[in-house]
Amino acid sequence: MRILLIEDDPLIGDAIRARLTRNGMTVDWLEDAAGLDGITTLDGFDLLILDLGLPDRDGLDILRERRADGQKVPILILSARYELDSRVRGLDLGADDYLVKPFEMDELMARCRALARRRGNHVSKLRQYRNLRIDPTSFTVQRGNESITLTPKVFALLLRFIDNQGRVLTRNALEEHLYGWNGEAESNTLEVFVSQIRRKLGADLIQTIRGVGYMLPRE
Repeated sequence: MRILLIEDDPLIGDAIRARLTRNGMTVDWLEDAAGLDGITTLDGFDLLILDLGLPDRDGLDILRERRADGQKVPILILSARYELDSRVRGLDLGADDYLVKPFEMDELMARCRALARRRGNHVSKLRQYRNLRIDPTSFTVQRGNESITLTPKVFALLLRFIDNQGRVLTRNALEEHLYGWNGEAESNTLEVFVSQIRRKLGADLIQTIRGVGYMLPRE
C-alpha cells in the first residue's frame, strides 16, 4: 500500500511515516503544498493523508481541486480543526474520513485499513501464484500446509512482483515502491530482499534481467 502524506509538522509527519512503514506501507511525505506542483495525478497512491493547516496553502483547496479533477484516491484529513462545521465541510468537499488532532496512532492505522477495505483495494485480497497462497493481512505465504512469514518490506516486494507478472521491474521502480521518494536504501538492500524471497519460496521464482531489474514470470 502506497500512501502520500502531506503534513507540515516534522514530529507528526515523522511519527506517521515510521508507524506506517513498520506496517509494510510505503510513505511519500511532503511538508507543504508546493511539493504537489509536479504531481498531476494521484492514481499511483492508495491513500492521501492530508493536513489542512499547511504553511503555503489550505488543505481544503487541495481537496477541492483534486476531486474536481476527478481523482478518486481515498483522502483522510488530519486536522486540529475540531469544530463540527470544519468536519462537515471537509467531508462534503470529498474527503473519505476526518481525524482530529491529537489522535492515537492505532486509530489512524485502523482508519487507513478501513479506507483500503472500503475502496475494495487489491492490497487486502488473497493472491494465488503456482502453489503459493499469499495473504496481505498477515504477511504470510502458505505453501501446502507450510506457513511462511516474511518481513513487511520483503512481503511488499513479493506483492509487487505478483501484481506485475511477466513485466520487467527496474531497480529504481522497485526501490521507489518500497521506500517512496524521500526514502533511502542501502546499495544492496533490494538484492538482499530478492535473495530472501528466493531462499524461502524458490530459487527460480524471480528472474534477474541483467542490467535492468527483475521479473516474475507470468503464471
